[in-house]
Amino acid sequence: MSTTRLRERRGATGLPGPGIPGPARPRPARVRPARVRPARHGFLLLGGVQMTLIFTLASLAVPLPRIGAEFRLDRAELILLSAAYGLTFAGLLLLGGRLADRSGGRRVLTAGLLVFGAASALAPLAPGYGTLLAARFGQGAGAALVAPAAMALLRTLYPEPAAYGRAMATWGGLSVLGATAGNLLSGVVAAATSWRGTFAVPIAVTATALLLSPRLLPATPPGRDRALDLPGALLATAGITLASYGLVLTDAHPWASAPVLVPLLAGLVLLAAFGAVERRTADPLLPPGFLRDGRRALGLAAIGLTAAGTATVFVLLSLALQQQRGWSALLTSAAFVPFAVALLGSGRLAGPLIGRYGPGRVTAAGLGTAAAGLGLLAATGFDTSVPYAYGLLPGLVLLPAGGALSFAGAAVLATDGVPAHHAGLAGGVLNTAMELGPTVLFAALLTLGGDAVSLAAAAVLFTALASATALTTRIH
Repeated sequence: MSTTRLRERRGATGLPGPGIPGPARPRPARVRPARVRPARHGFLLLGGVQMTLIFTLASLAVPLPRIGAEFRLDRAELILLSAAYGLTFAGLLLLGGRLADRSGGRRVLTAGLLVFGAASALAPLAPGYGTLLAARFGQGAGAALVAPAAMALLRTLYPEPAAYGRAMATWGGLSVLGATAGNLLSGVVAAATSWRGTFAVPIAVTATALLLSPRLLPATPPGRDRALDLPGALLATAGITLASYGLVLTDAHPWASAPVLVPLLAGLVLLAAFGAVERRTADPLLPPGFLRDGRRALGLAAIGLTAAGTATVFVLLSLALQQQRGWSALLTSAAFVPFAVALLGSGRLAGPLIGRYGPGRVTAAGLGTAAAGLGLLAATGFDTSVPYAYGLLPGLVLLPAGGALSFAGAAVLATDGVPAHHAGLAGGVLNTAMELGPTVLFAALLTLGGDAVSLAAAAVLFTALASATALTTRIH
């Protein structure tokens, strides 16, 4: 058969015709479609982890008297046990943020979860005070790695600015929700089992996160071109930890006493040295310009103040309900159920409101609403002659409703415009504000006198910051 006829039989396409074998053609390799991981699945995992970090911070508040009775602890030891988690958490957050940006978010998240999980497993096995205290310090160290790494991964999940802003609006309310859950569930668990049972939640969440993170979270490339800035990390960690420890001790010692002044002044000196070192470092741990943005500064202030107001109310009311009204730990936890309901409802509205009115206006409105709740609690919350429905309930609804809006809007303000390579830093700074706010404000409020006066002063601060935020929003 001629070549021409063969070509005709094959046809114009060059494919073999019927009965004419063509040249062997390699079979195309089977390409497996890439597994699509919906961003919402990763967000749910990271959000659950973030809530657990704050849950763990608050989980010992209600059962702390039982721990003191079992280990025969004095007031100073109880205060240190309560604050140990927050001390290492706040002190190591800036370093955790740098490590997340330098080594990759998922890698640092895994390392932090391992530390956090190991410490959480040790705590319920503690035979005495020393072991439990070490476990709480370990939990805080692990959390300081996990929190900024989670925010770095969140930026990877939502690379588009608009989607990232919506994600941060939801993220902002998770922390106060975790704190509320910690106070509610710890009382229930302690009443049903013992204080050791409160550590089941962080153990379970850590194991789940370690199992699912390789499937749901993207592997982030390390930024090895960035220096670690060890001098800045050491100064920041030591300064924040010592200053916070000094403030914590004001509950048991006068401000002018050596136990308060020595760590407080030493911490302030180290923080001043940190600022000087950062101005001379080529790649600083905390770039000086990072906090110069007025909207970011207001967002961080709102986060710290909202966390402080919520924590102060939980501590003061938990003590008042048990000591003044004689309520049990379980009944005290039940008193905050409306708080949780209002928080959830307001949190669901926060994202759409921010999309419509902007984060600044929502933050200002949230702070104003929370201020009204604090004012009501200051006026009637500590009067045992006023029934719960009139004296406590209105304030316990308004405060969380405003707090959820404030947290959500402030989280967007604090992270708006942050470049991707600083996502871990933003997470470290945001969580530092969240941790230092309660420590600083609670110590300052206690010096004013009674519990009602403390909450009234907090309401004034909320009102002032709401006004400043609203004014700045109008200018911009």
